[in-house]
Amino acid sequence: MLDPARTEGMTARAGSRLAAGEAPAPREAVVEAVRKVYDPEIPLNVYDLGLIYELDINSAGDVYVVMTLTAPSCPVAGEIPKMVAEAITGTAGVGTVSVTLTWTPPWSPEKMSEDARLALGLC
Repeated sequence: MLDPARTEGMTARAGSRLAAGEAPAPREAVVEAVRKVYDPEIPLNVYDLGLIYELDINSAGDVYVVMTLTAPSCPVAGEIPKMVAEAITGTAGVGTVSVTLTWTPPWSPEKMSEDARLALGLC
């Protein structure tokens, strides 16, 4: 189990700088990469679950993500930020990736996309 006090601000890093002149990835491509990462306890991707609080791409193609988890008690919760960073790194036009874990604000089902709520029968 993760200790929220010790994991707040934990950052997973991946990738390397883009070659000079290489165009940064469009936001849509990065979001699609994030959608390939699934929560191990809920059969939905972390983006549609509303676990991604911030996703920024700078002009050099570096990606910065702030995310949370549904609960710090998830046995593989410490791995999910790494999985997100690695998934994004595989996107053309992405340089370095930083994925920072936060517990504020806490996740709640209201953060899920409409499609995610429908999939879980919450609508």
